[in-house]
Amino acid sequence: MNNNLADPFYYLENFRFVLTWVLERYRDLLTQHEIEFVEQFSSIPIQSQALLVRMVMRRGNLFRASKLSYPEIGDSIAAALPLTVVGWIKYDSVLSVEQLFVVLTKNEFATALQLKEKGGARKTDLLEAAHALAYVPRRFSEWAVNGGDVLFEVQVADVCDRFRLMFFGNLYQDWSEFVLADLGIFTYEKVSFCAASRAFTQRTDIDAYLHLHACRTRLSEGEALADVVCAVEALQLVNPWLQRRQAKLLYQIAFEFERLDDHAAALQIYARCNYTGARQRQIRVLEKLGLTSDAHALASIAAAAPESADETQHLSRIMPRLARKLGLVVSRTPLKSAPDRIDLMLPSDATQHVEELARCHIAQRDAQCAVYYVENALINSLFGLLCWDAIFSPVQGAFFHPFQAGPADLHSATFHQLRANQFKNALSQLSSHQYQHTIRETFRVKAGIQSPFVYWETLDEALLELALACVPASHLEQWFLRILDGIALNRCGYPDLIQFWPQQQRYRMIEVKGPGDRLQDNQIRFLDFCFQNQMPAAVCYVEWATDDGTNEGNLSD
Repeated sequence: MNNNLADPFYYLENFRFVLTWVLERYRDLLTQHEIEFVEQFSSIPIQSQALLVRMVMRRGNLFRASKLSYPEIGDSIAAALPLTVVGWIKYDSVLSVEQLFVVLTKNEFATALQLKEKGGARKTDLLEAAHALAYVPRRFSEWAVNGGDVLFEVQVADVCDRFRLMFFGNLYQDWSEFVLADLGIFTYEKVSFCAASRAFTQRTDIDAYLHLHACRTRLSEGEALADVVCAVEALQLVNPWLQRRQAKLLYQIAFEFERLDDHAAALQIYARCNYTGARQRQIRVLEKLGLTSDAHALASIAAAAPESADETQHLSRIMPRLARKLGLVVSRTPLKSAPDRIDLMLPSDATQHVEELARCHIAQRDAQCAVYYVENALINSLFGLLCWDAIFSPVQGAFFHPFQAGPADLHSATFHQLRANQFKNALSQLSSHQYQHTIRETFRVKAGIQSPFVYWETLDEALLELALACVPASHLEQWFLRILDGIALNRCGYPDLIQFWPQQQRYRMIEVKGPGDRLQDNQIRFLDFCFQNQMPAAVCYVEWATDDGTNEGNLSD
């Protein structure tokens, strides 16, 4: 990796780094064509290398020479010549009207097609007019574009995208990751990579990922859902994380069917999909279809072995309703004690969020306390700092490249299991004051390094010290175990505010609700968890003061 942005070819060095990385770790999965590309790349002139990389790192595969002006490259037409010799780019490709529309400006497009512009016409209006004239595809030079510009068409974009996929293990990260790291905007934990730390273990894994990515694109572009389903289910996968991607995509397609009121199609896909939450949706669709008995039977199976606290919560609402429809005896669920309640009457202020207004008011009413807006940041950060080494353990299949903010299997069912000993060692520190030392030291040493749990922009030393002084280790342990029990669900839903009384070494969490706002399901689950574990939590309901001047808060708890 190039760590010197003063080098005009910094992006080229980063591209070379990826090629070397992929060749070292994936040579056995590369085709002969891909290996030849890597080996041949260094043999062409540096300006030609740079030009190709500049184009690869931009959107699309069609580029005008006039738009490729880089001082370190110089004449782009001259730099492109060696690339045409090896077949990596083409000159003067045949373009359809749609392709020409992409590479030309509005005025250029109108001139090239001899279209008359109407006042205020959009560029897309010109494309519609061009369609009506049924132009035949022709070479770029034959479209009579003013200025004698030259067009390049990149022929190896798919190869470079495949290298990017193999390096990052995904297609949502791109070449800008290098620049952000070089600029110091993002810094990443350094994890050792063993020979087995690869995103893909066989060539078919790469092809399967690209196939699923194409299916996701087809879904987003509105292609017929039945066709997309067939394409997705045509894959027979053995790679666990690819299976999860496939299941998630099927879930999204089923949800789209449901949104379109095609409940029968949605039901079939939910039934075949093992993605988290699919069973809940299946029960709901069965009810919508009037198959109440089937819905109740599936809900009973789910209740006997719920997949998550979220499913348990939903079943507690659905099953009584289904039972009533079937004329069955509805068992009463014991009421849980409501959390403490704070009622505030505050003057409305359009410049501040209701949470900040409540925070300021509560802090002003009690000079002995400190109140912070933390939401999900504090508890997750404390967990991330204490368990840093466990989270960044070089477990096989977790880290593939140097630009990962966290392990790739973070949301998998086996995440905790594969690191059980490391997490056990980390949490064991909560039985003594060792956990405080570890958290402080990690906060100091790892400051600013990307983490899936630590909110560096929220957590400062003052907040950290208040939390360590006022929150009992036993409460931290319960929260941390809850996070590990289901990271995707249990990293969110935390109350907006935390109130500390440093002299008394105690705290309280406060969820703020503005006028008409209600508690969300994950917030209810968190408050129930606090009640069960005797953790101090409250809900603050804010109403806006009336015009008669009533603006004193009624702080009742």
